[in-house]
Amino acid sequence: MKKLTTGLLVLVVSSSVAVAHAQEKKDTLKTKEIEGVVVTALGIKREKKSLGYASQEIKAGALSDGTTNTGNIAAQLSGKVAGLNVTTNNNFGGSSNLVIRGVKSLAGGNPLIVIDGSPVNNTSTQANSIDYGNALSDINQEDIESINVLKGAAASALYGERGLNGVIVITTKNGKGKDDGSWGVTFSSAVQVGFIDKSTFPEYQTRYGAGYSQKFGSQASDGLNYANFSADASWGPKFDPNLMVYQWDSFNPLSPNYQKATPWVAAKNGPIKFFENPASYINSVTLEKGQKGKNISFTYENMMSDGLMPNSHLNKNNFSLKINYDLTPKLHSSFYSTMTLQDTKGRSITGYSNNIATGFRQWWQTNVDVNDLQNLYFANVDPHVANASNNYGNVTWSRKSAANGAPAYWNNPYFQAYQNYSSDKRYRSFTYGQVTYDLLDNISVTGKVSYDRSNLMAESRLAVGSLPQAFGQSNNSIGSGYGRRDILQTETNYDLMVNYKFDITDNINLSGVVGGNIRRNYYNSLYASTEGGLVVPGIYALSNSKKAPLAPDETEYTVQTNSWYATASFDFYKKFYLDATFRVEETSTLLKGNNVFNYPSITGSLIMSEILDTKRWMNFWKIRANYAQVGGSASSYQLTNNYRSAGILFNTGIYNSILNQPYPGLQPQKANEFEVGTEAHFLRDRITLDVAYYKTKTTPQILQPLPTSAAIGYTGKVFNAGRIDNSGVEVQLGLVPIKTKDFTWNIDANWSKNQNKVVELYPGINNYLLNSFQGGVSLNARVGEAWGALIGSDYTYVNGQKVIDPNTGKYLQNPNQVIGNTTPDWIGGIRNSFSYKGFSLSFLIDMRKGGDIFSTDMYYGLSSGLYKETAIGDYRDKPIVLPGVLPDGTPNNIALSPVDNSGSTGYKTQPSSAFVYDGSFIKLREASIGYTLPKSLLAGTKIYDAKISIVGRNLWIIHKNLPYADPEAMVGGGVSSYGWSIGSMPTTRDLGINVTFKF
Repeated sequence: MKKLTTGLLVLVVSSSVAVAHAQEKKDTLKTKEIEGVVVTALGIKREKKSLGYASQEIKAGALSDGTTNTGNIAAQLSGKVAGLNVTTNNNFGGSSNLVIRGVKSLAGGNPLIVIDGSPVNNTSTQANSIDYGNALSDINQEDIESINVLKGAAASALYGERGLNGVIVITTKNGKGKDDGSWGVTFSSAVQVGFIDKSTFPEYQTRYGAGYSQKFGSQASDGLNYANFSADASWGPKFDPNLMVYQWDSFNPLSPNYQKATPWVAAKNGPIKFFENPASYINSVTLEKGQKGKNISFTYENMMSDGLMPNSHLNKNNFSLKINYDLTPKLHSSFYSTMTLQDTKGRSITGYSNNIATGFRQWWQTNVDVNDLQNLYFANVDPHVANASNNYGNVTWSRKSAANGAPAYWNNPYFQAYQNYSSDKRYRSFTYGQVTYDLLDNISVTGKVSYDRSNLMAESRLAVGSLPQAFGQSNNSIGSGYGRRDILQTETNYDLMVNYKFDITDNINLSGVVGGNIRRNYYNSLYASTEGGLVVPGIYALSNSKKAPLAPDETEYTVQTNSWYATASFDFYKKFYLDATFRVEETSTLLKGNNVFNYPSITGSLIMSEILDTKRWMNFWKIRANYAQVGGSASSYQLTNNYRSAGILFNTGIYNSILNQPYPGLQPQKANEFEVGTEAHFLRDRITLDVAYYKTKTTPQILQPLPTSAAIGYTGKVFNAGRIDNSGVEVQLGLVPIKTKDFTWNIDANWSKNQNKVVELYPGINNYLLNSFQGGVSLNARVGEAWGALIGSDYTYVNGQKVIDPNTGKYLQNPNQVIGNTTPDWIGGIRNSFSYKGFSLSFLIDMRKGGDIFSTDMYYGLSSGLYKETAIGDYRDKPIVLPGVLPDGTPNNIALSPVDNSGSTGYKTQPSSAFVYDGSFIKLREASIGYTLPKSLLAGTKIYDAKISIVGRNLWIIHKNLPYADPEAMVGGGVSSYGWSIGSMPTTRDLGINVTFKF
């Protein structure tokens, strides 16, 4: 892939530079302000050329015009920002993980999200193996004017303890209206449909059916065979259309095959037919009006989406209002409020247990037809026939035996989708009010209050008739139940700031801000469930519990942070800029004496094109450097003992042991970063280049919790220790190869490489467990390795050859080895945009090199005989000699019998390192074709602007190494988004039609 990617980049860059040079004399661009104004920390507007740090702004059109609406603006940043690694998954309404300049904290972490200068919540919620998405998905995309990504510490230092992972600044639109001052109306409508990319779903073998050996189980009284019902694998007897077998559907009275033996053949309709074509319908209307000193905008957007899984649906309504109004010539006010109401049903389960996709990828019988499963589910779930004898509609292929139709390992997938579904309702609102008074011509005072509120109510169901499984508060194995989770999160910010600007001389200027902030965060969650099952089938309520429910699991805390900050920006002759910021924070999560911290930054930039007068060939050239410090906050309840209720005994409350030993001396982690960079514009902006190098040291890390012996009274300990280093290079390249009166070709490319290293943890400790995977692999922070080391079993080698155990003929395994790392080597993206009169065309290539992935699906799925690789030639019918050597170095000559072959390609024989794959990919991420109708065609109508577009997303995975799955489709957000492929939903190629009318 390296050769392909390098060649592609060289071809694009070299040809574009040549064409740009040829077109130079024809360029009609007029001299203009090179860089423009961007919004930075605290909503401060700055000339981009004056900034001494790297940032990248993306306009609304580049975010959404070239792609289908994902419902989560985070996903639409993929491939567009140098240094920003976006990982999206295929969970319905799921999370998107964002990482800027590498992982800096042992716990991971996403960048801070800021709307018009006010922080908002972007936590990712995952519970009971369900990904409820990250809160950024609540933002109304129609409101976004631009996004500015503040990458490094100097850019985010004004956010102190929240600036560790960078900042994404979202600026919302102001009302504009028509030129005559009347109301303007914009109506947009989109229809989107997804089609499964078959390269992200298994290819099954079609030669062998159910079983763990090539023998049937028992026989019927007529001498015909029963299928191996309870074997959730396909290493069974060879298919033969002349062989009649009693299969799973031969025992249900509503089946057309009732009491009949049917031909032993591969299913006509495999699991891929279970999935549906997801469709989305997005409609929005905006009313706006604006003139100098006052403007208003109101937007309503509705999104209705169906997922890949049957019975999955999302309905989201967004309302937003923004008003800017000058109360007097010196008193300015601004108000913005957005509200999201979202109702979701049928989110897919993630991970291993009870995940339909896991069954399809790991444990399945290739003789089972999903259409038959569907027909029998709907026939048996009818209230008139549903009863205990047919498991209330759960007629499944995974029977315990011919005489016992109870599920052995898996429910009927349609029963799982239509009966054991989750549902959730989310209410989200964000509001701010701001007033600014121009005290003097060069001094203004701003007061602002913002309030962010999120309510999530999520329900989980386990229908009567289900396979017993761990469920509820007790986590006991039961066959039915109901659970409910309520989460309330709020954030309130009070800001007061003074903006100043002074002309020290005609050519030396000073500007800046002095202010303070009070922030309060509140969190309240409650989880409760039935115990022992449901009394009445189909009624999902806590009161419908067979046993007395346990005490609810409740968490509540309030955190307050007080901050003071100041900035000073010096402008010397428009040639040299020097900036400094300083923030002091006091937090309630730390003890007095340890809870006040300082976060400074200093930046400088030289406009070399002014100093050296290079404008004839290089119209802009800036070099910059900075140093800054940002932080990472400690979470709540780290300073004192805390307990969880264990119920009531003899009218006395009892409590579980203390989980984590408190650490009164806890301090927030800090990152010190140094950055240098340059920006240059050639040939009157036909070529633009931005390059940055940075080095970050984050210490002391917050280790929470580090396992300890329960003998000391705690199971874990929280304390400060450890260090993580990051360093890297970021490159942004813009090219305009052709620009004429009617035709323009733009190329925007970005590339970044980050090197991460866990330098130290704690004396005597070299490894910190981050996550454990099904299949004996774990995700770790390991001293001397990059964050995200995969640890598991590896082969044993002699002279570079894999060693075979002479007693078994299988590989000798070496446990607890580093077998990969989830950190990518580099990421990049190239967008090409073409415009000709009213036509537009664009496409985005998104790339990632490296980042290892452990596939539990391949770990189990090969061993269970599902995949086509397990049935090549006579592989199953003859003894197998695994390649390798015996411990003495001689070639292996010990054969596995055909009975043991089921282990020769899977976990029974091979170590976990055999299922670690390179996570590189090249994707055609976005593509669009648009046409803006000419004004002459709209004459005489009330429409003054109209555009129609055909858009696509994830249209082609040009290259990947992970078999049968998308390298991006991890379990969820946070640490669950790194290096683990298990039971992921297939990726869809999404196509849509968008129309926009302005009245």
